[in-house]
Amino acid sequence: MKALKITTFNVNGIRSRLDNLLAWLAREQPDIVCLQELKASDAQFPREAIEAAGYGCLHFGQASWNGVAILARDSQPLEVRRGLPGMEDDSQSRYVEAAVHGVQVACLYLPNGNPQPGPKFAYKLRWFESLIAHADTLRGADHPVLLAGDFNVVPTDQDIYNPKSWLKDALLQPESRACYQRLLEQGWSDALRQLYPHERVYTFWDYFRNHWPRNAGLRIDHLLLNPALAPYLKDAGVDAWVRNEAHASDHAPVWISLGTRKRR
Repeated sequence: MKALKITTFNVNGIRSRLDNLLAWLAREQPDIVCLQELKASDAQFPREAIEAAGYGCLHFGQASWNGVAILARDSQPLEVRRGLPGMEDDSQSRYVEAAVHGVQVACLYLPNGNPQPGPKFAYKLRWFESLIAHADTLRGADHPVLLAGDFNVVPTDQDIYNPKSWLKDALLQPESRACYQRLLEQGWSDALRQLYPHERVYTFWDYFRNHWPRNAGLRIDHLLLNPALAPYLKDAGVDAWVRNEAHASDHAPVWISLGTRKRR
């Protein structure tokens, strides 16, 4: 396969942060982009501006809330499915899957689940179970498959600045973490943790209580590689500079780079 840079980014409102998104695309030039929390219907999606920047786009929008999209540099994503299998009654736009540059890419925005306990947390766990079931059908494919997005789960205490401040949050509940671990046990590789097993890496900094200046972050945006894709992983990181821009999202883009040859 060819060398690729693939990213996931919870943009937190694509229309209000379009300038930020376009500036990031121009500077980093990723080949594939998974976007979450568009907060825009399909009719409101800024397709013309994104296409003018050199990206084909596939979007599954929703007015005011949720919404996911896959962008492809100098190409058009080929839709595989929209909506998560097992969640056919779901009214929220949270999952889209496409073939892009030789990779099957699933872009997801997993429910937050707060407040918990309650119906929102039950919905989160039901959605997670459906994701686990579908991911198991993708994991064993003989072609490269990537699960990318905002999973709304902090996998371990290493992935948060201070777990004591978030003990009641749905992102840290044992059930949420157990679901994420079950994904990994299917054979998916957590790209950032595979390359940086002992470092504190954050992808989200809350707007409140001065979290960004204090680097009081969480890692909730993940890129998971199936066994056919994992050997091509070359590098990974976070474009944290995006979080420091004016009118920034509370997330920063997370990226991986893939080599043309498998690692030995």
